[in-house]
Amino acid sequence: MTDSGTSAFAEVNQKIAQAGEILNLKSGVISALSSCEREVVISIPLRRGDDVEVLTGYRVQHSSARGPRKGGIRFHQDVDLDEVRALASLMTWKTALIDVPFGGAKGGVAVDASKLSPIEKEEIIRRWTRSLVHVLGHHRDIPAPDMGTDAQSMAWLMDEFHRLEGFQPACVTGKPVELFGAPGREEATGRGVAQIAAATLLKHDVKVEGATVAIQGFGNVGRYAALVCQGLGMKVIAISDVSGGIVDRKGIDVQAIFMHKSLEHVEADERIGAGEVLEIKCDVLIPAALGGVINESNSSRINADFIIEGANQPITIAADRELRAQGVVIVPDILANSGGVMGSYFEWTQNIQEFSWPIEKFRSELDSRMEKAFNNVHETSKKYSVDLRTAAFIVSVERVAKAFDLRGSLV
Repeated sequence: MTDSGTSAFAEVNQKIAQAGEILNLKSGVISALSSCEREVVISIPLRRGDDVEVLTGYRVQHSSARGPRKGGIRFHQDVDLDEVRALASLMTWKTALIDVPFGGAKGGVAVDASKLSPIEKEEIIRRWTRSLVHVLGHHRDIPAPDMGTDAQSMAWLMDEFHRLEGFQPACVTGKPVELFGAPGREEATGRGVAQIAAATLLKHDVKVEGATVAIQGFGNVGRYAALVCQGLGMKVIAISDVSGGIVDRKGIDVQAIFMHKSLEHVEADERIGAGEVLEIKCDVLIPAALGGVINESNSSRINADFIIEGANQPITIAADRELRAQGVVIVPDILANSGGVMGSYFEWTQNIQEFSWPIEKFRSELDSRMEKAFNNVHETSKKYSVDLRTAAFIVSVERVAKAFDLRGSLV
């Protein structure tokens, strides 16, 4: 996910320090903003056959300066404490950037989700919840789905939390619509990515109608980003998942393939390797899968004018520097994929009010707030003569530092 020798958490802290220096924050303040409030590591015994496998689980709470901590739970074999720290910190800056009343957190379990049975997955999320219930809650720390978890996982988490603490549907977001979830939440991250892509094109005097888009990843984010991009008039010409990529220069009918779980058996004009979609000539490239996919080995072959980061940290620092030198406009992950946490905020507030919004209100509110956040970052980039990533961190760091100051946390 990062350049060689640099940890993911250290990479995020470099960006915080850079923003802090531009804002003339004191070194102690920058240090405080770069530290995590709480880190919990737990063991999760899982019965498999006639033996027990002990998994390692995590919950890192980075900041509560602007509200209860918020962040997903990731089930992946490569999850470790450094990655969870980095993602928890990114959530702090993401929630501040889009101006919702949350701080940052992240959780995970080091396990290959693809090899779990539904019963095993349920047991893991329930044990994770039981072990961490003392630090969770709708005004403390609100989990959500992430890689390897989904709405069903959040339903199990909510049920386990209710057994221990009583009825509190706002204790977790990303739940099924039938179980206190919000219509629109599932599509929110991908929808936000597409709306940010459209706003970026407009700011650079490029017509949205007919703009060509390539998307790496056909999971939740990539799938909905493709659908909404098509709905906005863009032409999605290439999509890939782990099975490979499909290309149609005239435009892929996203609606027709939307329900396919994999692209493996989708008919297409042209098939390419999974990684080759990143090198397709297009106006907009959306990496919406794993981190670190654009790096020094392939950055010189990127052939897009705009990159909208649907995934977390999909571009390494060195590749980011090289691409910007080539004139590529990069919209950072903490802005581009923040539609998910915006949607989570809408679900959380509806749960607290015990009042449900129609999906049209959810979508219009999401679209207008994402556009506002983008415009704020764009104006900040002009004000300080910096790239959009640095501008996003300037906005976020300034808001969190102000909250610290007003609370008296740094006195």
